[in-house]
Amino acid sequence: MALKKTLDITYKFTLPDGQTKEFQVVLDPETLALKREERADLPDWTKLTHQQCPNCPLKPADSPRCPTAVALVDVIDSFKDSLSSVEADVEILTEARTYKKHAPLSAGVSGLIGLVMSTSGCPILDKLKPMVREHLPFATLKESLYRFLSMYTLAQFLKGLKGKSTPDMELKGLMAFLEDLRTVNRAFCQRLYAVCRKDASLNALVHLDCFADNTQFFLKRKGLDDLARYFHAHLD
Repeated sequence: MALKKTLDITYKFTLPDGQTKEFQVVLDPETLALKREERADLPDWTKLTHQQCPNCPLKPADSPRCPTAVALVDVIDSFKDSLSSVEADVEILTEARTYKKHAPLSAGVSGLIGLVMSTSGCPILDKLKPMVREHLPFATLKESLYRFLSMYTLAQFLKGLKGKSTPDMELKGLMAFLEDLRTVNRAFCQRLYAVCRKDASLNALVHLDCFADNTQFFLKRKGLDDLARYFHAHLD
């Protein structure tokens, strides 16, 4: 069966005043790369050198604009005057199902921003793409942790299978990866401070940073023991 030309995920927000905001995230079904129209009127905050992430491997000569910032222009512009605490009806349409929830605006925007950031072409966030294929809005910490660890360990298995490099089956590189994610989230918040007059987008990024922070804390305190209890049938 031939692949569909695009993989579409739609976020629709209905605000208390009846106003609706809709965003269609269009992805290449094979690479999960974000497909977007080129814009000529990009704001200054999208320049790579504007609050560039300390761990960013990109060079201004090769990439004058931050790919993640460019990808998020419409989202940030739509919510720059919105408060995170405003309750909204959020509907997300994916290929397999539709999700609906009445929730604080930042909770819905967090899922949308995380989806766009992971598919924007950022060399660091690219590693999160495998989770995009089965996008799960409003995931709990436990759900996100399970999916994140499953993605990382499967990536290590595939490394070994393809002989690309020595797989990190002891998860020694996991903490470094999480720290990279936190660095990007914090730096991107700094990038947006001058743009966002209200906190919906900023708190959406805080949600993402909290996941990386809580995952680090969970692994340092409990390791994998808390999850291992579910795997007795495999381990006995």
